[in-house]
Amino acid sequence: MRSIFTTTLMCALVLAATAPAQAQLFGDSSIVQQRNDVREVEHEALASLYEINPAARVAIEHAAGYAVFSTFGLKLFFAGGTSGKGVVHNNATRRDTFMKMVQVQAGLGFGVKKDRLIFVFETQQALRNFVTQGWEFSGQASAAAMVENQGSMLSGAASVSPGIYMYQLTDTGLSASITVGGTKFFQDTDLN
Repeated sequence: MRSIFTTTLMCALVLAATAPAQAQLFGDSSIVQQRNDVREVEHEALASLYEINPAARVAIEHAAGYAVFSTFGLKLFFAGGTSGKGVVHNNATRRDTFMKMVQVQAGLGFGVKKDRLIFVFETQQALRNFVTQGWEFSGQASAAAMVENQGSMLSGAASVSPGIYMYQLTDTGLSASITVGGTKFFQDTDLN
């Protein structure tokens, strides 16, 4: 029981430690400026993805919608956490919904990690569920879940749920494995 409390406390401290990095990335400015900062990250992430995988543009343009998140994580010894902000874009309505994400990690490690996550929603139902109900990733997706032979439009993406695919961009390019276990996505009530 004591080790569970200690691990939970360490995770909370690590998540609190990532907040200043997110504040520096997105600023503590006005709501309009924060929205613009999130949209700027969105455009940069999509441009990077299209440069690495030009076919992804077609998949995203023909999808029901997409989401882009910028994340920052910190891992210290036995606990770690990641936080991030993003936007979900509905291609049919052209409406944006701003969202947040948090991730808690257990296990030995040390380091800092920045990623950009790009979700592609094949159906309006998958997009609507992600926005209205939030979403929780309890397991680990891996390279085994990578999409193959989908007309190459979604190559490099992982199928993370029915009708939802995800690309994970790192500083070195498109990740060969998806590491978002223990992650929760939910609406940002401050920016919507």
